Order: sequence, then structure tokens, then C-alpha cells
Amino acid sequence: MVRGLDPRPKTQDTDTASGPLRRLFRFRGIAVTRRFYLRPIVSVAYDRLRLDRDRSSAQEKLCGRSDLGFADLELIDADAEADRRVRLIAAEGTYGFANEDWYHPPFNGEEMWQTFDHLVEPRPDYAGLSMDRPRIMGIVNVTPDSFSDGGSFANVQAAIEHGLRLADEGADILDIGGESTRPGSDAVALDEELRRVLPVLEGLRHRTSAKISVDTRKAEVMRRAAAAGADILNDVSAFTHDPESLAAACESGCAVMLMHAQGDPKTMNDNPRYRDVVLDVFDFLADRIRVCEEAGIGREKIVVDPGIGFGKHLHHNVAVLQSMSLYHGLGVPVLLGASRKKLIGQLCNVEDARKRVPGSIAAALAALAQGVQIVRVHDVADTVQAVRVWQAIMRGTEKGLS
Repeated sequence: MVRGLDPRPKTQDTDTASGPLRRLFRFRGIAVTRRFYLRPIVSVAYDRLRLDRDRSSAQEKLCGRSDLGFADLELIDADAEADRRVRLIAAEGTYGFANEDWYHPPFNGEEMWQTFDHLVEPRPDYAGLSMDRPRIMGIVNVTPDSFSDGGSFANVQAAIEHGLRLADEGADILDIGGESTRPGSDAVALDEELRRVLPVLEGLRHRTSAKISVDTRKAEVMRRAAAAGADILNDVSAFTHDPESLAAACESGCAVMLMHAQGDPKTMNDNPRYRDVVLDVFDFLADRIRVCEEAGIGREKIVVDPGIGFGKHLHHNVAVLQSMSLYHGLGVPVLLGASRKKLIGQLCNVEDARKRVPGSIAAALAALAQGVQIVRVHDVADTVQAVRVWQAIMRGTEKGLS
């Protein structure tokens, strides 16, 4: 992004860690790293052809989109006192971001601008899908013990038919999983996971134009899935579970999804602890993006997922959902997977996961209103209907909906 008030000096003595806006400075002779973050306050983008140009020019497009924008940002100082942690900054104008003096301690102007650019730059196509509108990922569980539909599609043919049905209902991506990673679940042996996943992948590959993702933590499953035609590798451990998984993903050439999870599925929800869950998740994902890039996986091949329910209690999940727009600062598309999850049951006193569809749609629409590019859902037809109505209302027109 080129701006007249963007000198971006190269002489700052800064921490080299990517992600949050860090500034290394000295306080009484002790090196201290301050953590800063930018969260856009997202709203419907002004129609610049119809509304006052001065008002319209005060708003930035979110991730290059024409339907969502932001006129203000929260500047979050993770290390400040509670009543001073958040300051509101205008995106544009006389008192806007470009006119702030970021090049003095404790700020690092270079990283401030990099994160701001991440918020406004259009996202490139991901796995052949444009990221300028919401995308739906349909869940195809080939497991006997998934929390919501375990056993329903464990038969290969049933799983294939389910995937084709989801594609017909409007799923852009089909996510095939052969190992349940719900809280408390046991690991699945490699041979068993391959036995579950590969026939379904092979059965779908030539019968649908939807992109195919494989949800796995194992390097060998990734290799075999890529060879069978998978487009995306979705790892709930962000390539931290299997020491060979990052190399396997890199060699495959597939797009990847990096999810945050604290701990192993068997015990991850026993006692999760965070300094600040929203910011800690951001830091983790920023680090994993860096690791992927260093391994040779380009940023254009990466999507991040904050991992609702993975090592998080109810208050953690609600905090992350409320702050989803923060994760656009990572510079890659963002995915939400909250469909039928426990937090909906906790909020609404609904024990049966299959009866959590309304809450799932509410979570999806709230995330889309913060610019999230992909929602991972069980109930594709219901979600597609809700998203189309939401889009028409947001745009103020029924034309061009897809």
C-alpha cells in the first residue's frame, strides 16, 4: 500500500518476530518487548458512488472487499494496565492511522504499517477459490466417534453420497476427516485413518468440482491424500503433532489450514490457561505462518483457524468469537469452525449437537460480519440460505448473489 505519509524508516532497533507489533526497548537498563495489535471495527462499506465522498474516503476496505470496511481500529497494548490497553484510532483522515507517529518508542512503525497493510490488502485466490466473498466448507466425517455425527457416514459409500450432497447444497470445500479430534478423543492408528479417508477422497475426486480438504495431523496421510488429489491439508495441530508433517505438506504443493489448539485432544480442555486467549492465539498463528513460510509454503497457500473449542473453555471461545477481525492482521484468510460445538449448547442449554443448527448459523453470520472468509459447517444448505439473505441485506440488493 503506497501512502504519502508512510516514510517507513529502516533504522529501527526492533524485535524480528513476526505477527504482533513488537518493539524492543530498554526500561532501567532491562530489555522489554511490548506487544501491540490492531483490530479493525468492521462495518458495511460505504457505497462511494452514492454517499458523501469525504465520509466514504474515511473508511478502508477490509481485505480489499467492497462489502465490508472499517473506519476505526482498536490499538491493543497487551502489556498496559487494563484501563489503558485499548485505544481507538481512525483508519483515515486528519487523525487517521497515516498521521500517527509510530516511529518512536514503544512503537515499531515498520511492523505497524505491515499489519495495517494486511488488514486492507485483497486476499489472493486460495486453492483456486476467490476470497472476496464468503466460502462454505462442508464437513464429511468418516469416523465412528465425532461429537456431532459420529458413525453417520462411517460407511464409504454413505460418506461419498454425503459429500456429493453437501457440494450440491453449495459447499465450496469438502473437508474429509478420519480421526475425531473432539475433546477427550483417542488417537487413531495410521492404517485405520488411511482406510477411512482415502476411499472417500478417491470416490469424490472425479465426481465434484468442489475443492477437497483432508483433516489430518499425520504426515503419511497428507502424502497419500495429496497423491490422491486433495487440494487442501487441514491440520488441527498446525504441523506441530507429527515432526514430518510440515515437510510433507510443503512437498505436496497443497494449500494448508493452520489451526490453534492448546494441548492434545485427549486432555486439551482439562485446564487450558492463557495470558490473553485472543492475543495468545494470534501469536501462535503468526509463529506457525512464519514457520510455514520458512519451509517454503507461500502465504497465498495458508488459511488460519483460531480453533473454537480446542483447548478453550466457554469464556475463551466467546472472547475469540468477539474478536475475529483481529486475525486479519495475520495477512491470510481466516476460517471459523464453530458448527454444532459445545459452546452453543452451553450458551443455549442444548445437549443434542444436532439441535444446535440455529446457534451455528448465528456464529457463522457473526464471523462473516467481521470479514471471516470461510466457515466450516455440518449444515451446508441451512448455512448457504442464511448467508445469501445476509449478503442481500448487507449489499442492499438481490443481484449478484452466489
